[in-house]
Amino acid sequence: MIQQPQEGPAENSCPSPEELAGINAYTRREFKAEELYVFSVVLCDNEIDRDLERFSIPALEKMAGLFCGKTGIYNHSMDANTQSARIFRCETEQVPGRSTECGEPYTRLVARAYLPRGGKNESLILDLESGMKKEVSVGCSMGHAVCSICGADRRTEPCGHVPGERYGGTRCCTVLEDPLDAYEWSFVAVPAQREAGVIKSYEEHLEQGGDHARKVWKTQREAVPGGWQGQPPEGWPPVLLERVKGLEQAAEWGRIWRQELAARVKKMGRLALPELEASVLESLVESAGVGELRALEKAFTRRAEKDFPLFPQLAVPEAATCREQEQNRTYQI
Repeated sequence: MIQQPQEGPAENSCPSPEELAGINAYTRREFKAEELYVFSVVLCDNEIDRDLERFSIPALEKMAGLFCGKTGIYNHSMDANTQSARIFRCETEQVPGRSTECGEPYTRLVARAYLPRGGKNESLILDLESGMKKEVSVGCSMGHAVCSICGADRRTEPCGHVPGERYGGTRCCTVLEDPLDAYEWSFVAVPAQREAGVIKSYEEHLEQGGDHARKVWKTQREAVPGGWQGQPPEGWPPVLLERVKGLEQAAEWGRIWRQELAARVKKMGRLALPELEASVLESLVESAGVGELRALEKAFTRRAEKDFPLFPQLAVPEAATCREQEQNRTYQI
Protein backbone atom coordinates (compact mmCIF):
# COMPACT_ATOMS: atom_id res chain seq x y z
CA MET A 1 0.00 0.00 0.00
CA ILE A 2 1.31 3.46 -0.90
CA GLN A 3 1.85 5.69 2.11
CA GLN A 4 2.07 9.47 2.38
CA PRO A 5 5.29 10.82 3.92
CA GLN A 6 4.89 11.75 7.55
CA GLU A 7 5.41 15.34 8.60
CA GLY A 8 6.97 16.31 11.89
CA PRO A 9 10.34 16.44 13.64
CA ALA A 10 13.39 14.59 12.39
CA GLU A 11 13.25 10.85 12.90
CA ASN A 12 14.67 9.30 16.03
CA SER A 13 17.73 7.11 15.53
CA CYS A 14 16.47 4.91 18.36
CA PRO A 15 13.81 2.36 17.32
CA SER A 16 10.26 2.61 18.60
CA PRO A 17 8.75 -0.39 20.43
CA GLU A 18 6.97 -1.42 17.23
CA GLU A 19 10.19 -1.11 15.22
CA LEU A 20 12.14 -3.00 17.85
CA ALA A 21 9.77 -5.93 17.53
CA GLY A 22 10.29 -5.94 13.77
CA ILE A 23 14.07 -5.80 14.15
CA ASN A 24 14.21 -8.62 16.67
CA ALA A 25 12.51 -10.85 14.11
CA TYR A 26 15.86 -10.81 12.26
CA THR A 27 18.23 -11.14 15.24
CA ARG A 28 19.40 -14.23 17.13
CA ARG A 29 18.76 -12.60 20.51
CA GLU A 30 16.48 -9.89 21.81
CA PHE A 31 18.10 -6.46 21.44
CA LYS A 32 17.24 -3.40 23.47
CA ALA A 33 16.37 -0.14 21.76
CA GLU A 34 19.48 1.63 23.05
CA GLU A 35 21.68 -1.03 21.44
CA LEU A 36 20.47 -0.23 17.94
CA TYR A 37 20.67 2.61 15.45
CA VAL A 38 17.90 2.98 12.84
CA PHE A 39 17.60 5.23 9.80
CA SER A 40 15.48 5.72 6.68
CA VAL A 41 16.73 5.35 3.14
CA VAL A 42 15.13 5.99 -0.25
CA LEU A 43 16.06 2.99 -2.36
CA CYS A 44 14.61 4.02 -5.74
CA ASP A 45 11.65 5.76 -7.39
CA ASN A 46 9.63 5.99 -10.60
CA GLU A 47 11.51 8.93 -12.13
CA ILE A 48 13.64 8.48 -15.27
CA ASP A 49 17.22 7.88 -14.14
CA ARG A 50 20.61 8.53 -15.71
CA ASP A 51 20.37 5.22 -17.58
CA LEU A 52 17.09 6.39 -19.14
CA GLU A 53 15.16 3.77 -17.20
CA ARG A 54 12.44 3.97 -14.58
CA PHE A 55 10.46 1.63 -12.37
CA SER A 56 6.70 1.35 -12.73
CA ILE A 57 4.61 2.03 -9.63
CA PRO A 58 3.36 -1.61 -9.43
CA ALA A 59 7.00 -2.73 -9.60
CA LEU A 60 7.93 -0.49 -6.67
CA GLU A 61 5.02 -1.84 -4.64
CA LYS A 62 6.16 -5.42 -5.22
CA MET A 63 9.79 -4.54 -4.47
CA ALA A 64 8.74 -3.29 -1.03
CA GLY A 65 8.16 -6.88 0.02
CA LEU A 66 11.25 -8.22 -1.72
CA PHE A 67 13.66 -5.84 0.04
CA CYS A 68 12.52 -6.60 3.59
CA GLY A 69 15.40 -8.36 5.35
CA LYS A 70 17.97 -7.51 2.68
CA THR A 71 21.41 -6.42 3.80
CA GLY A 72 23.18 -3.15 3.05
CA ILE A 73 26.75 -3.35 1.75
CA TYR A 74 29.36 -1.16 0.06
CA ASN A 75 29.72 -0.69 -3.70
CA HIS A 76 27.79 -3.89 -4.49
CA SER A 77 30.70 -5.91 -3.17
CA MET A 78 30.18 -9.65 -2.81
CA ASP A 79 32.38 -9.69 0.29
CA ALA A 80 30.40 -10.52 3.44
CA ASN A 81 32.76 -8.28 5.44
CA THR A 82 31.11 -5.22 3.88
CA GLN A 83 27.67 -5.99 5.32
CA SER A 84 26.73 -2.93 7.35
CA ALA A 85 22.95 -2.71 7.91
CA ARG A 86 19.71 -4.59 7.31
CA ILE A 87 16.25 -3.49 6.19
CA PHE A 88 13.45 -4.40 8.60
CA ARG A 89 10.63 -2.42 6.97
CA CYS A 90 10.03 -1.21 3.43
CA GLU A 91 7.11 0.54 1.76
CA THR A 92 6.22 2.87 -1.08
CA GLU A 93 5.17 6.45 -0.52
CA GLN A 94 3.98 9.29 -2.74
CA VAL A 95 5.07 12.90 -2.35
CA PRO A 96 1.96 15.14 -2.53
CA GLY A 97 1.99 17.69 -5.34
CA ARG A 98 4.96 16.18 -7.14
CA SER A 99 4.79 14.43 -10.52
CA THR A 100 7.40 12.66 -12.61
CA GLU A 101 8.48 13.63 -16.12
CA CYS A 102 6.09 10.96 -17.42
CA GLY A 103 3.16 12.52 -15.56
CA GLU A 104 2.83 9.89 -12.82
CA PRO A 105 2.58 10.74 -9.11
CA TYR A 106 6.14 10.74 -7.81
CA THR A 107 6.49 7.46 -5.91
CA ARG A 108 9.54 6.22 -4.03
CA LEU A 109 10.55 3.07 -2.22
CA VAL A 110 11.51 3.96 1.36
CA ALA A 111 13.13 1.51 3.77
CA ARG A 112 13.96 1.53 7.46
CA ALA A 113 17.26 -0.13 8.29
CA TYR A 114 19.10 -0.96 11.49
CA LEU A 115 22.61 -1.70 12.69
CA PRO A 116 24.01 -2.42 16.17
CA ARG A 117 25.76 0.42 17.97
CA GLY A 118 29.38 0.18 19.06
CA GLY A 119 32.67 -0.97 17.60
CA LYS A 120 33.33 -0.27 13.94
CA ASN A 121 29.70 0.72 13.40
CA GLU A 122 30.27 3.98 15.25
CA SER A 123 32.25 5.20 12.25
CA LEU A 124 29.37 4.36 9.90
CA ILE A 125 26.87 6.03 12.24
CA LEU A 126 29.00 9.18 12.18
CA ASP A 127 29.10 9.06 8.37
CA LEU A 128 25.32 8.68 8.27
CA GLU A 129 24.73 11.51 10.70
CA SER A 130 27.10 13.84 8.84
CA GLY A 131 25.70 13.00 5.41
CA MET A 132 28.95 11.46 4.15
CA LYS A 133 27.18 8.15 3.55
CA LYS A 134 23.99 9.10 1.76
CA GLU A 135 23.63 7.85 -1.81
CA VAL A 136 22.48 4.28 -2.25
CA SER A 137 21.93 1.85 -5.08
CA VAL A 138 19.99 -1.40 -5.25
CA GLY A 139 20.66 -4.67 -7.01
CA CYS A 140 17.55 -6.45 -8.23
CA SER A 141 16.19 -8.64 -11.02
CA MET A 142 13.37 -7.42 -13.27
CA GLY A 143 11.13 -9.59 -15.41
CA HIS A 144 10.40 -7.06 -18.13
CA ALA A 145 12.09 -4.01 -19.64
CA VAL A 146 9.39 -2.26 -21.68
CA CYS A 147 9.66 0.57 -24.21
CA SER A 148 7.70 3.54 -22.87
CA ILE A 149 6.56 4.51 -26.38
CA CYS A 150 5.22 1.29 -27.89
CA GLY A 151 5.15 -1.12 -24.94
CA ALA A 152 7.44 -3.72 -26.55
CA ASP A 153 9.70 -5.74 -24.26
CA ARG A 154 13.18 -4.70 -25.34
CA ARG A 155 14.60 -8.17 -24.62
CA THR A 156 12.13 -10.17 -26.72
CA GLU A 157 10.63 -7.58 -29.09
CA PRO A 158 13.34 -5.04 -29.96
CA CYS A 159 11.79 -1.88 -31.39
CA GLY A 160 13.24 1.12 -33.16
CA HIS A 161 12.57 3.60 -30.38
CA VAL A 162 15.76 5.00 -28.90
CA PRO A 163 15.89 5.81 -25.16
CA GLY A 164 16.46 9.52 -24.69
CA GLU A 165 14.96 10.50 -28.04
CA ARG A 166 11.63 12.33 -28.15
CA TYR A 167 8.60 11.00 -30.00
CA GLY A 168 5.64 13.34 -30.21
CA GLY A 169 7.18 15.45 -27.47
CA THR A 170 7.61 12.50 -25.09
CA ARG A 171 11.08 11.33 -24.08
CA CYS A 172 11.56 7.61 -24.62
CA CYS A 173 12.78 5.46 -21.73
CA THR A 174 12.73 1.86 -20.57
CA VAL A 175 10.11 0.94 -17.98
CA LEU A 176 11.20 -1.80 -15.57
CA GLU A 177 8.36 -4.07 -14.52
CA ASP A 178 7.64 -7.35 -12.73
CA PRO A 179 10.47 -7.57 -10.15
CA LEU A 180 11.65 -11.14 -9.64
CA ASP A 181 14.17 -10.80 -6.83
CA ALA A 182 16.02 -8.27 -4.69
CA TYR A 183 19.71 -8.96 -4.08
CA GLU A 184 21.04 -6.15 -1.91
CA TRP A 185 21.37 -2.39 -1.48
CA SER A 186 24.64 -0.53 -1.32
CA PHE A 187 26.21 2.72 -0.30
CA VAL A 188 27.79 4.19 -3.45
CA ALA A 189 29.37 7.46 -4.50
CA VAL A 190 27.54 8.03 -7.80
CA PRO A 191 24.16 6.31 -8.18
CA ALA A 192 22.23 5.91 -11.42
CA GLN A 193 19.09 7.49 -9.98
CA ARG A 194 19.31 11.13 -9.01
CA GLU A 195 17.18 10.71 -5.90
CA ALA A 196 18.66 7.47 -4.63
CA GLY A 197 20.58 5.44 -7.15
CA VAL A 198 19.88 2.04 -8.54
CA ILE A 199 21.65 -0.80 -10.32
CA LYS A 200 19.24 -3.06 -12.17
CA SER A 201 19.33 -6.40 -13.87
CA TYR A 202 16.93 -7.64 -16.53
CA GLU A 203 18.06 -11.24 -16.11
CA GLU A 204 16.30 -13.69 -13.85
CA HIS A 205 19.59 -14.90 -12.38
CA LEU A 206 23.01 -13.37 -11.99
CA GLU A 207 24.48 -16.49 -13.60
CA GLN A 208 22.82 -15.46 -16.86
CA GLY A 209 24.84 -12.24 -16.86
CA GLY A 210 23.28 -9.02 -18.04
CA ASP A 211 23.27 -5.39 -17.05
CA HIS A 212 23.62 -6.05 -13.33
CA ALA A 213 26.85 -7.98 -13.86
CA ARG A 214 28.29 -5.21 -16.02
CA LYS A 215 27.42 -2.48 -13.53
CA VAL A 216 28.71 -4.47 -10.55
CA TRP A 217 32.00 -4.89 -12.43
CA LYS A 218 32.19 -1.15 -13.15
CA THR A 219 31.35 -0.18 -9.57
CA GLN A 220 33.92 -2.56 -8.11
CA ARG A 221 36.61 -1.48 -10.55
CA GLU A 222 36.09 2.18 -9.67
CA ALA A 223 36.17 1.33 -5.96
CA VAL A 224 39.82 0.22 -6.21
CA PRO A 225 42.17 3.25 -5.95
CA GLY A 226 43.76 3.72 -9.34
CA GLY A 227 41.72 0.84 -10.77
CA TRP A 228 43.32 -2.52 -11.41
CA GLN A 229 45.36 -3.88 -14.25
CA GLY A 230 44.81 -7.36 -15.63
CA GLN A 231 42.77 -9.60 -13.34
CA PRO A 232 40.19 -8.15 -10.90
CA PRO A 233 40.36 -8.78 -7.14
CA GLU A 234 40.04 -12.33 -5.87
CA GLY A 235 36.66 -13.80 -5.09
CA TRP A 236 34.84 -12.89 -8.28
CA PRO A 237 32.60 -15.65 -9.70
CA PRO A 238 34.06 -17.05 -12.95
CA VAL A 239 30.70 -16.71 -14.70
CA LEU A 240 30.66 -12.98 -13.93
CA LEU A 241 34.18 -12.56 -15.28
CA GLU A 242 33.33 -14.43 -18.49
CA ARG A 243 30.18 -12.39 -18.99
CA VAL A 244 31.98 -9.07 -18.61
CA LYS A 245 34.83 -10.17 -20.88
CA GLY A 246 32.23 -11.04 -23.51
CA LEU A 247 30.63 -7.62 -23.13
CA GLU A 248 33.98 -5.89 -23.47
CA GLN A 249 34.76 -7.88 -26.62
CA ALA A 250 31.36 -7.05 -28.09
CA ALA A 251 31.96 -3.38 -27.30
CA GLU A 252 35.29 -3.52 -29.14
CA TRP A 253 33.60 -5.04 -32.19
CA GLY A 254 31.01 -2.28 -32.01
CA ARG A 255 33.72 0.38 -31.98
CA ILE A 256 35.40 -1.17 -35.03
CA TRP A 257 32.09 -1.36 -36.90
CA ARG A 258 31.33 2.28 -36.14
CA GLN A 259 34.75 3.35 -37.37
CA GLU A 260 34.17 1.54 -40.67
CA LEU A 261 30.69 3.05 -40.98
CA ALA A 262 32.06 6.54 -40.28
CA ALA A 263 34.74 6.08 -42.96
CA ARG A 264 32.09 5.14 -45.54
CA VAL A 265 29.95 8.14 -44.60
CA LYS A 266 32.91 10.51 -45.00
CA LYS A 267 33.76 9.02 -48.39
CA MET A 268 30.22 9.27 -49.75
CA GLY A 269 29.81 12.71 -48.17
CA ARG A 270 32.80 14.05 -50.09
CA LEU A 271 31.30 12.72 -53.33
CA ALA A 272 27.75 13.90 -52.65
CA LEU A 273 28.62 17.32 -51.21
CA PRO A 274 32.02 18.37 -52.55
CA GLU A 275 31.32 21.98 -51.56
CA LEU A 276 31.01 21.01 -47.87
CA GLU A 277 34.13 21.79 -45.87
CA ALA A 278 36.02 18.72 -44.70
CA SER A 279 36.10 19.95 -41.09
CA VAL A 280 32.31 20.34 -41.04
CA LEU A 281 31.80 16.83 -42.42
CA GLU A 282 34.30 15.44 -39.90
CA SER A 283 32.51 17.12 -36.99
CA LEU A 284 29.13 15.90 -38.22
CA VAL A 285 30.30 12.29 -38.45
CA GLU A 286 32.09 12.25 -35.10
CA SER A 287 29.07 13.59 -33.19
CA ALA A 288 26.44 11.44 -34.92
CA GLY A 289 24.96 8.31 -33.41
CA VAL A 290 24.89 4.97 -35.18
CA GLY A 291 21.35 5.48 -36.45
CA GLU A 292 22.21 8.93 -37.76
CA LEU A 293 25.34 7.61 -39.49
CA ARG A 294 23.36 4.92 -41.28
CA ALA A 295 20.82 7.52 -42.44
CA LEU A 296 23.62 9.80 -43.67
CA GLU A 297 25.25 6.94 -45.55
CA LYS A 298 22.01 6.17 -47.40
CA ALA A 299 21.34 9.83 -48.22
CA PHE A 300 24.90 10.52 -49.40
CA THR A 301 24.94 7.32 -51.48
CA ARG A 302 21.69 8.21 -53.26
CA ARG A 303 22.99 11.72 -53.99
CA ALA A 304 26.34 10.43 -55.26
CA GLU A 305 24.70 7.83 -57.51
CA LYS A 306 22.50 10.54 -58.98
CA ASP A 307 25.42 12.87 -59.71
CA PHE A 308 27.82 10.13 -60.79
CA PRO A 309 25.72 7.34 -62.36
CA LEU A 310 27.56 4.11 -62.99
CA PHE A 311 27.12 2.21 -66.28
CA PRO A 312 28.50 -1.17 -67.32
CA GLN A 313 31.37 -0.85 -69.80
CA LEU A 314 29.33 -2.32 -72.69
CA ALA A 315 26.11 -0.50 -71.86
CA VAL A 316 24.56 1.46 -74.77
CA PRO A 317 23.45 5.01 -73.88
CA GLU A 318 19.70 5.51 -74.08
CA ALA A 319 19.98 8.24 -76.76
CA ALA A 320 22.01 5.99 -79.05
CA THR A 321 19.46 3.21 -78.67
CA CYS A 322 16.65 5.56 -79.71
CA ARG A 323 18.54 6.68 -82.86
CA GLU A 324 19.22 3.09 -83.86
CA GLN A 325 15.55 2.18 -83.48
CA GLU A 326 14.55 5.18 -85.64
CA GLN A 327 16.97 4.18 -88.40
CA ASN A 328 15.79 0.58 -88.41
CA ARG A 329 12.23 1.65 -89.15
CA THR A 330 13.35 2.36 -92.78
CA TYR A 331 13.80 -1.35 -93.37
CA GLN A 332 10.54 -2.46 -91.83
CA ILE A 333 8.15 -4.17 -94.28
